[in-house]
Amino acid sequence: MAQQHLDPTDSTAGSSPELPTALEQGGAPTADALACYLRAQATEFLRALRLHRETGGSGHGTEESVDAARALRRSARRISGSVHTFRPLLEEAWSAELCPELAWLSGTLAREHACQACLERLLLALHRLSGTAVLPAQPTEEVPGGRAVDRGNLTVGAAKAGALLERQLTLARTRAHSTALQALGSARFHAVADKVAVLASDVPLTPTAATADLTPLAAAARERLTDAVAALPLVTAGSPYNAEALVHGLSPDPSPQDAPWHQVRLLLRLHRYAREVLDGADSPVIARLLAAGQALDRHRDASEAAAAAASAARTPRIAPATAYALGVLHADQRHEVEAARFAFQQSWLKQAVGAG
Repeated sequence: MAQQHLDPTDSTAGSSPELPTALEQGGAPTADALACYLRAQATEFLRALRLHRETGGSGHGTEESVDAARALRRSARRISGSVHTFRPLLEEAWSAELCPELAWLSGTLAREHACQACLERLLLALHRLSGTAVLPAQPTEEVPGGRAVDRGNLTVGAAKAGALLERQLTLARTRAHSTALQALGSARFHAVADKVAVLASDVPLTPTAATADLTPLAAAARERLTDAVAALPLVTAGSPYNAEALVHGLSPDPSPQDAPWHQVRLLLRLHRYAREVLDGADSPVIARLLAAGQALDRHRDASEAAAAAASAARTPRIAPATAYALGVLHADQRHEVEAARFAFQQSWLKQAVGAG
């Protein structure tokens, strides 16, 4: 599954009043629930595609076109994730062909949003750290997490750091926008849309799927998530802004440290989609999973923002004050990574209590 940059997670996404839950069926959920879920998501995909075309989908943005692109990504992720989890009940060749294409589509559409969200996050952090938005420059100021920042020096470089980030991330966003437009006009996308259109009326179940119980496959998705969470340093994450994790996070390439958390985020999403198929999107289980997922979304956002700040700091021939501001910004976002890990640890403990 391709990593996505969407979110905050939409708690209303995937809800559909006509989807039968296990309780409504009077027993174990069967392939009928899966077929209804996939048809509903395919219908949402086609509705979003129509809205995207009606709004032009070419500007940097009308609110309607942004919402349509978000809905396209949302339904594409749910179709792909559900097909991945319940693949033994679906035609193998069809599943193998559709999942990578939906992952390509949702990933391509997400990049523009990711660039814009990253820029906004970094600029807000610069204003908060330097005090340029609402406070006069001060010699020193304590910021969340016990971080002392020299605001006088930071203010000198903050404006140039912000301008550099804006140039770099706006350029990246423009390129991502062009790539998305090319993708939506490509034969590859039209082939995906055709498959989803067929799915809206005809779900390719295997001959034995009619009598199959969905529960074991959904349980396997949860087990994969539980195993991945067990491998995380949750005890360390229980101490917010812990120095040991920050030292590793400030290394030139913290991605090996972040990768397991990103993987848990994807597995949590697959587990949540499986529970939507079984229980519907409004169940208490989904609400608990959403809280954990939102913490991991913030973790991903802060990790990528820190990487963007570090990348900007490597720009040749920038002024020392600018490099200093970007270094402080990078450290701040790595602190945010640790705060998100702490939030996930707390949410996961509540999840375990709720499950018990």
